[in-house]
Amino acid sequence: MVPLRDNNPTTITPYVTYGLFAANIAVFIFQLSLSEPQLAGFFQIAAMVPRELSGGSCPRSFLAQPIPEWATLFTSQFLHGGFLHIAGNMLFLWIFGNNIEDRLGHFKFLFFYLTCGALAALAQWFFSQGSCIPSLGASGAIAGVMGAYILRFPHAKVLTLVPLGFFLTTFQLPAYLFLGFWFLQQAFFSFASLGVRTNVGMESGGIAYWAHAGGFVVGAVLGPMLGLMRRD
Repeated sequence: MVPLRDNNPTTITPYVTYGLFAANIAVFIFQLSLSEPQLAGFFQIAAMVPRELSGGSCPRSFLAQPIPEWATLFTSQFLHGGFLHIAGNMLFLWIFGNNIEDRLGHFKFLFFYLTCGALAALAQWFFSQGSCIPSLGASGAIAGVMGAYILRFPHAKVLTLVPLGFFLTTFQLPAYLFLGFWFLQQAFFSFASLGVRTNVGMESGGIAYWAHAGGFVVGAVLGPMLGLMRRD
């Protein structure tokens, strides 16, 4: 299922959502300018590498780490492994981010987004502490946005593209059904992936399911703490 739009108007211009969207696109365009070895080095520097975050070391042929490892919990949120990776993340951010920014306000939303992304990355790190494979992408932060959305707008209608065999059709699904199914899917694959070695967070390999599930839970907890449920 792919969301196409929701039916919630906003009362403010979601500048932070637009800015995050633009920043992710800009970084991805920069990635496209790099050669394959340069891109691998860039990922080693700016993505979250579980073993290095744990204090260990991974083989590096040509680059030293110019930023502290903890900072990669944030820089990794703006990296993507391919066109499908960034397209999916930006679609979800575009659809759900503006309404959460509308409820929290610009500054709280930025804090909320980055915090969800960092804690989601830590959830993935916890279950893959010995891995030298970079973990990257905005998925954990956006999962946090979705966790907040399902609480604040459970009955909002989400126009959804649904495959039916060889055909595609659209349905208007309530947010609690669309997002609830998404979360249960991520949680199921999180537990199913325990003990399975994958290329964490990379389009060419596995998917960081623990980051998705963890980010969703963090968003559902942190959002109300920041005033998500307030009544105007």
